[in-house]
Amino acid sequence: MVVRRFRRVCKGARARREPTSVTTTNHTVGIHQVERVLLGARREGVDVNRLLNRAGIPHALLDSPLARVSLAQYATLIRLLNRTMRNELWGLTETPVPLGSFAQCCRLLIGQHDLKAGLRTGFHFYRMLLRDFIPRLQIEGDITRITLQTRVNNGPHTFFAQRAFIFLTYSVACWLVARRIPLIQVDYMGGEWGARIVEGSRLFQAPIRYDQSGCGLSFESRWLDLPVVQTGQSVEEFLAQSPDNLLIKYRDQTSVTERIRRILRRHLAEELPSLEEISHSLGMAPQTLRRRLNQEDHGFQALKDAVRRDAAIEYLARPELSLIDISEMLGFSEPSTFHRAFKKWTGVAPGEYRNTRFRLSTSS
Repeated sequence: MVVRRFRRVCKGARARREPTSVTTTNHTVGIHQVERVLLGARREGVDVNRLLNRAGIPHALLDSPLARVSLAQYATLIRLLNRTMRNELWGLTETPVPLGSFAQCCRLLIGQHDLKAGLRTGFHFYRMLLRDFIPRLQIEGDITRITLQTRVNNGPHTFFAQRAFIFLTYSVACWLVARRIPLIQVDYMGGEWGARIVEGSRLFQAPIRYDQSGCGLSFESRWLDLPVVQTGQSVEEFLAQSPDNLLIKYRDQTSVTERIRRILRRHLAEELPSLEEISHSLGMAPQTLRRRLNQEDHGFQALKDAVRRDAAIEYLARPELSLIDISEMLGFSEPSTFHRAFKKWTGVAPGEYRNTRFRLSTSS
């Protein structure tokens, strides 16, 4: 990748566009995840292309396995699926989950004393709605497991429904106690559609066990004693921001990956720091940094590309920025270099991505 340091005047212009400090970095969602949440809609004959158009997701991205969409686009698609299908698991289960179930459950949970009571109450609530699988809370000494007992197995539909439910459970549990609960591991079902999902460990920020009989997760039992701190006011704010906040709110900002992403984001408009420079700023040896990244399922070069790619998708949603502006803000020496890199990352050229997205958004 060709990058260079820009002239002082260019750096000044970029500084006016970008905040001087970055505490978080925007992530993106792989197009394969978009395909998965659309499985039930396709099965029920819903006009998927119309949903994608309204979410501002170019249909051409579905033909590119490397393509990604912004969190805002993905969250919009989820909201559209909910409203269109009147089903909060988007047709992935044999029995629909009525619209409003999630909100009703959250309002019920804030009246519980601690996390253990909250989880039990939530699972009892959903057991009355679901027939495809049964959520269970299993306390085994110092370790607590949340498991989903499969009753109806429709292959990929069941797998993705369970994966969505287990992520929903974890997000709500963290919200109830207003802190991230560290996970010991996450279990995924087997089958070719359940094999080696790279982003799984990054989503939960925990090791994944594959080829299990059902989905689930485990954590230390001591977290069950945390008090529920949410109120009637905070639950309404939480629901108003869903599902956007479920995707990012309790990501571990202290992980090595997130710390490196923040450093790289601050230097996007110039030559990115080397692994040795970053290891020095983090106070650890380069070998240690590589090992920690490997444990979090990341490589350093791939992480640099991911930060630039995610920033590019974010910038392309801002109509006041030209492609030349974006190219400079990402530290590319020439716009043509940015074009080639973006097409390599996503499968489409940046101009096509932007034009299609704006056209879809304005026509929906």
